[in-house]
Amino acid sequence: MLLRMYKRWAERRGYKVEVLDYQAGEEAGIKDVSILIKGENAYGYLKVENGIHRLVRISPFDSNAKRHTSFASVMVSPEIDDNINIEVEDKDIRIDTYRSSGAGGQHVNKTESAIRITHIATGVVVQCQNDRSQHKNKATAMKMLKSRSYVMQPYQQVKDTRSNEAYSNVSAILDGDIDAMIEGVLIAQNRQ
Repeated sequence: MLLRMYKRWAERRGYKVEVLDYQAGEEAGIKDVSILIKGENAYGYLKVENGIHRLVRISPFDSNAKRHTSFASVMVSPEIDDNINIEVEDKDIRIDTYRSSGAGGQHVNKTESAIRITHIATGVVVQCQNDRSQHKNKATAMKMLKSRSYVMQPYQQVKDTRSNEAYSNVSAILDGDIDAMIEGVLIAQNRQ
């Protein structure tokens, strides 16, 4: 539903939409999708969509007409221009190849054309399996990783909205050092 909503919004504004990675759900729906929306100020408009989205509705598939709640995570990052140089060294990433899933016939079943890149320091993971070519998938995944790294670079802090406290040691927090954050939330909850 969100994919359809964002595609229609972009089309109404005259933006171009390109699906970078699409993974169908186990039984139905979408497990994960990455799209690129190109157009003037697209990132500026869409960056407010970052976060967890909740949909509460009466499901048309439930004969008891019960309310169903669904959640979807949305991550918005800018497209990195070629004149912006973001260094990602080979020693800082792990690249995994695997067989694609979905349409593509025998080719996807026989070749490991899908790519997953993990940035070791931050734990950011990107993947791409849309193309039959491993090289194209790797280039797309690297571009996605650089885009997410670009968003993280200017903000050298983590802000916990539950306690309204900010922490500047981003790499330590992403490495699991979250005791101070947890204590801050517990103290904030005690004050209420």
